[in-house]
Amino acid sequence: MIKDVKTEAKIQLFFAECQTLLLDAIMTKQLSSFFELVVKKIKSEVGANEAECAVYLHEFNAFHALSQTSKNQFELHAENSDSLKFKTNSTVSKLISEGLIAPSNPTHKPSEKYVYRLRIANDAGALIGELVLFVPPEVRLDNRQLKLIASVEPILAKAFHAYEQANIVDSKIQTLERDNEKFRAFIKVMPDLALIISKEGVYEDVYGSPNNLLYISATALVHKNVRDVFPPDAAQRIMNVISRALQTNSIQEYEYPLEEENRIAIFEARVTPVKYHPGENEIPSHVLWMARDVTDEKKNQDRITELAYFDHLTNLPNRRMFNERLELAVKTKKASHEFGAILFLDLDNFKRVNDSLGHLAGDELLTKVAKRLKKSLRKTDVLARIGGDEFVILVENVGHTIEQSQSEVAVVAKKVQAAFFDKFIIGDFSLKISSSIGICFIDDHSDAQSIMKFADTAMYSAKRKGGDLFSFYDAENQTLLERQLTFESEIVSAIENNQFCAFFQAQVDADGKLCGAEALIRWNHPERGLVPPNEFISVAEQFGLIQKLQDIVLEDMCKLINLLEKKQALTEGFRLSINISHSQFRSLNFEQMLCDILKKHKVSASKIILEITESMLALDIEQTINQMSAIARLGFKFSIDDFGTGYSSLSNLHLYPVEELKIDKSFIDRITDEGGLSIVETIISLAKNLNMNIVAEGVENQEQIALLKARDLNVMQGYYFSKPLPMEDYIEWHCAHTK
Repeated sequence: MIKDVKTEAKIQLFFAECQTLLLDAIMTKQLSSFFELVVKKIKSEVGANEAECAVYLHEFNAFHALSQTSKNQFELHAENSDSLKFKTNSTVSKLISEGLIAPSNPTHKPSEKYVYRLRIANDAGALIGELVLFVPPEVRLDNRQLKLIASVEPILAKAFHAYEQANIVDSKIQTLERDNEKFRAFIKVMPDLALIISKEGVYEDVYGSPNNLLYISATALVHKNVRDVFPPDAAQRIMNVISRALQTNSIQEYEYPLEEENRIAIFEARVTPVKYHPGENEIPSHVLWMARDVTDEKKNQDRITELAYFDHLTNLPNRRMFNERLELAVKTKKASHEFGAILFLDLDNFKRVNDSLGHLAGDELLTKVAKRLKKSLRKTDVLARIGGDEFVILVENVGHTIEQSQSEVAVVAKKVQAAFFDKFIIGDFSLKISSSIGICFIDDHSDAQSIMKFADTAMYSAKRKGGDLFSFYDAENQTLLERQLTFESEIVSAIENNQFCAFFQAQVDADGKLCGAEALIRWNHPERGLVPPNEFISVAEQFGLIQKLQDIVLEDMCKLINLLEKKQALTEGFRLSINISHSQFRSLNFEQMLCDILKKHKVSASKIILEITESMLALDIEQTINQMSAIARLGFKFSIDDFGTGYSSLSNLHLYPVEELKIDKSFIDRITDEGGLSIVETIISLAKNLNMNIVAEGVENQEQIALLKARDLNVMQGYYFSKPLPMEDYIEWHCAHTK
């Protein structure tokens, strides 16, 4: 009896010691040390030097050693429980004697061991591990030792449970650390700035963007208040956004500027209430302030808007923006019943300036015109460039009556005209430029499209009166514009029906001998008869039909040369001249077109003189010289038509392959005047010095002929000798004057 009491006391002491060890291990998170101490204590209780003890964790249908007293690794498989026969002790039901087992991979000569296994189960009765005792065959454990070993089963069960829980916690910690690493990697490259801000405006944390996107550095920002960082007005606006987000529990968007060292940065913020426990009925007290630097994006948007709504040359509103403003003004007039007006402005003879001095000079002139116009207008007026040399001005309020409106808008028009009083300095040139202005009123019955159309018509009316005028819209002028559009359609139809042809006007030398002719386009209309060139040439140029007309003229010239050859009436020095338009001269296929037509009719290029205006020579001098030289090498001759009426640089005239100058009729008409004669003499002297031939156009009387012959003029042309004749009549005249 005493022995049993001692045994029980010893077991309780052993149990208490193990329990203390477990508590210490749990507190210090050293469960592995606990298992080591337990197996050592059990081995010590067995009292056999060769006895070994190990603790195994049952996991995934396999056993894993947690601690053991020997380097020998004894293999213990789950199936051993079923394949071996056990002797179950009645007093220790969970301690099983399994028989002999040999160690695997022993460090010394293998020796058999007798195995005792203490099975450890959880509250549900599932196997979670085992304590295994390996003893020599000759050693047998008594009942006291078995009870002592079995007493640690509940402690080991708790230890296994604690071990598993620790593993779960460790696994979760590792997963969390990996997630944190990913999060840190993400926010490190995140272009946006993420700020956690309390409802009081305190910065709790900063993520993401580098310090150059912060008003102050990230470390200095945390725990500061918005009011400590920003000026009062800016801070209050930020606090208003935070309050609105928290009160409405909704996302707020906010755009704000930040002044940096060398620029003003624009930030776009997306402010979201933060709920730390989404499943609960939580009232958020913090916001996530996501900020992105959109400075470059804003600049790009502004640039896109500028390209879409502003003229790139003058920085004025373009046609699109003006139309939108005009539409708005029309709607306003329908409500207010006041008059507004638009002024449609076109520069007079701008094409001549552009062709003479080049497009760069033309652009410079347009820019200076825009600046002057802007200065002459009120801030409420809208000035736009809608294309080429066309400007429009919107004046929204000019009066309540038509009489008052006419008076007010006339004042505006006169201010616009005054902007052109001073000359424009373009490079080395001083240009006097004027404008034609068309005015159309806006009332409560207007529509934007018609207003622009009517103002355009009024502008053309001012041009027809000589330019440098302003004209109010008249319905009769609109009829004229519509007539031009109809005229274009008729010209296209006339080309298709071969109604255009060349007339020829003879040229004679100083001795009165026929030496050439100029080919001139004529329209033989089936109903109106012969249509004068001044009625259709400008329309053909405006609508891009002039080149087709010139092709017709060149075709007829070739036909004439071939017919004269057949009649043996073509003298050796005879030449035919044709006027070349600016668009044709600048065409990429101009040279090829000339060659194709001449090749088709087997006509030599030496029989053709190409008349160009001096304004064409002012554009890209080097390219023009190269183009003319290439064409001259084919045998063509060049003549400058209407010499003295355009802008040209006399210092460069000798560089061009030009063989002839044609004195304009306006100078010949005034040759009997002292001033007119001086101009003609100057041109003749210049031509002789440059070794060029001279042709006088518009010769109509004997007095003009006498003055020209006295100055050794080469060739004359005019009604005194012959008017322009159709091909058949010209051939008859030609043959009669070459006998």
